[in-house]
Amino acid sequence: MIGVKYDVNGLVPVIAQDIATGKVLMLAYMNEEALNLTLETRIAHYYSRSRKSLWKKGETSGNFQVVKGFYYDCDGDTILLKVNQMGVACHTGSYSCFFNKVIEDESIQDVLEKLYEVVLHRKNNPKEGSYTNYLFQEGIDKILKKIGEESAEVIIGAKNTKEELIYEASDLVYHLIVLLVHKGISLGDIFSELEKRMK
Repeated sequence: MIGVKYDVNGLVPVIAQDIATGKVLMLAYMNEEALNLTLETRIAHYYSRSRKSLWKKGETSGNFQVVKGFYYDCDGDTILLKVNQMGVACHTGSYSCFFNKVIEDESIQDVLEKLYEVVLHRKNNPKEGSYTNYLFQEGIDKILKKIGEESAEVIIGAKNTKEELIYEASDLVYHLIVLLVHKGISLGDIFSELEKRMK
C-alpha cells in the first residue's frame, strides 16, 4: 500500500482502537498480505511473529474486529485501526490488552469498563460464594427479575433522598452490566448506539 513502510522483516506495527470507546485495545503486526486482507474484508487480519503465520482476529474466539477506520502515521511506519470490537480484544479475557495500570485518572467510562471486565471475568472464572456467579447460574429470568426490582427501587429512591437514589441507581447499573455480559453485548455496542442518538 502506498505510504506504508514495512520493516526489514516485512512487518508494520498496528494499533487497534475501539471506535466507540476510544480505548486502545491491542498492538499487533501486519505484513502486506494481512494488510490487503484487512482492506478487502474490513475484518482485521494480522501476522503472528511467534507462529510466523497470518491470523484473522477472532477466527477461533469469535472476537472479531470490524474495521471502521484505517490510518497510517506521518512516517508511514505505524497503522491505526478504528474498529468495532466484537467481545474482548485480549486473549486473557480482558476488554483491552492494556490493563496493567501504572498511572490512571479514571473517567466514568473507565469505571464502567472496569466493572464490565470484572463481571466478564467472574462469568468466565466462577468463584464460590460470588453474587455475580449466582446470577449467571440462575440465568436470564433471575437477572431480569433483579433489573425489574432495582428499577422500582430507583423510582422509590428518587422520591426520597439523593443518597438513596445514587445507591439504587448504582445497583441498577451493576445488574444491567450483568445482563449485557450474559447476552454477549459489549459496552462498545451501547456507546455506539448512544453516539448515534447525539447526531
